[in-house]
Amino acid sequence: VQLQASGGGLVRPGGSLRLSCAASGGVFSGNFMGWYRQAPGKQRELVATVTSGGSTNYLDSVKGRFTISRANAKNTVYLQMNSLKPEDTAVYYCNLIQYANNYWGRGTLVTVSS
Repeated sequence: VQLQASGGGLVRPGGSLRLSCAASGGVFSGNFMGWYRQAPGKQRELVATVTSGGSTNYLDSVKGRFTISRANAKNTVYLQMNSLKPEDTAVYYCNLIQYANNYWGRGTLVTVSS
């Protein structure tokens, strides 16, 4: 399974970005997809996850600002990030869990700065 993420960049505080991650190569239904992030000097943390049935889970600090969604037909997961704050600056990683296997995409950098 390969994961290809896109959509990172530089944005001002209060701005928005949308991350996308497409999975390919042996993706089956019933998996979990999500986003993690790692800021400089910090451990990687879970940002949001979504099941194939649409159930979601969020890091407390992003609730109400970020929305995770997925298009099962395209094996793609999205992260809409609104009201971005400087503390959201991090490398964001796409994740897929399928049959107890854990797959990671290459990170995409999100920088929130004025």
